[in-house]
Amino acid sequence: MPHDKSVGGYRAGAAMPSLRGSNQSGLRAYNQRLVLSLVYTHGSLAKTDISRMTGLSAQTGSVLMRELEAEDLIVKGEPVRGKVGQPSVPLSINPDGAFFVGLKVGRRSAELILIDFLGQPKATLRKSYPWPTPPRIVNFVEDGLGELLKDMPDELRTRVAGLGIATPFELWNWSEQAGAPRDEMELWRGCDLRAELAAVCDMPVYLQNDATAACAAELVFGKHEGLSDYLYLYIGTFVGGGVVLNGSVYSGRTGNAGALGPLPVNGPDGTPVQLIDRASIMVLERMLRDQGVDPSPLWNDPDDWKGFEDFLETWIGIVARGLAQAIVSASTVIDFEHAIIDGGFPADVRTRIVEATRREVAGFDLRGLELPRILPGTVGPVARALGAASLPLFDKYLIDRNTLLGSS
Repeated sequence: MPHDKSVGGYRAGAAMPSLRGSNQSGLRAYNQRLVLSLVYTHGSLAKTDISRMTGLSAQTGSVLMRELEAEDLIVKGEPVRGKVGQPSVPLSINPDGAFFVGLKVGRRSAELILIDFLGQPKATLRKSYPWPTPPRIVNFVEDGLGELLKDMPDELRTRVAGLGIATPFELWNWSEQAGAPRDEMELWRGCDLRAELAAVCDMPVYLQNDATAACAAELVFGKHEGLSDYLYLYIGTFVGGGVVLNGSVYSGRTGNAGALGPLPVNGPDGTPVQLIDRASIMVLERMLRDQGVDPSPLWNDPDDWKGFEDFLETWIGIVARGLAQAIVSASTVIDFEHAIIDGGFPADVRTRIVEATRREVAGFDLRGLELPRILPGTVGPVARALGAASLPLFDKYLIDRNTLLGSS
């Protein structure tokens, strides 16, 4: 299938109206993407369902099905009997039909993830560091890809279709907040990370803002059903976010839509500060360092924060006050139905942050506003890496309905 620069995303079970195929001979690749997108969305479909949804002729549809089956991208299920006429044979995505690698570049850690065609993680690697530099990331990927793929049979390795990168933009602007030497962070200013990684791995490489990628992961692979308009907030070393409108990630003119970190909120003395200075794991890290506590477990094992209980309640309160103000402010601009909060921390911490944010929001003067329902995210610490891995998935195989994500 041809490579194009834009990719898309939608979650399983979402309606896909107005997607029509063409019986003209020059549009075979588009029709293949259309069929795969419908099967991907609905889980499984019979040929008659696909013909009805796409408007493709029975002959064209049958040819497409045979081609996709021959490429091992779809598989046939057991015939469904009991109706008049021939039994219906459901078609579904072959999980082993294609594989994708995602790289999350964080300010304290990097992560590589291998997913199958349905987005299920097959292997992960994580590396912690005091701050990221281009050589650290390139070496991690160059060494890590072999480790990530070592247990795959040879016939499946050829199906690894691409590497997606999720990284904060303009890393050099955050050296002070990250506690990193300015000269080392300045290395990012002239770095084309996608080109450097393309030179060391034999596959197409894509790049996206990390928070936007996490937002896409929640949309495509998350467990909330039927959400079409929401504000997404992801708390990592710094806080970021994304915007979903009409069931699509809206990335904006420069790819930074929903980049909530710079949003002004009230600081401890009432003066304005940026949201990153309130609703970030960096704040907890500083609290720990000030008390002589090693903060490295925050990054080494984001699913287990045992030992930090004495600090969590205070930090969660700080985070919740910042998030509440951000949600109220954003809701005055866009009438979001929901606000989803996720981050690189254990699920119980996420639950406490959501509950605390709901309490904080209730204390605002909300006259004239109908606030979104605040929900916990469902993907968690792997959201950015998973969103990165979805970049080649959608670029190479599925329909881009609204230019949901843009590779740079």
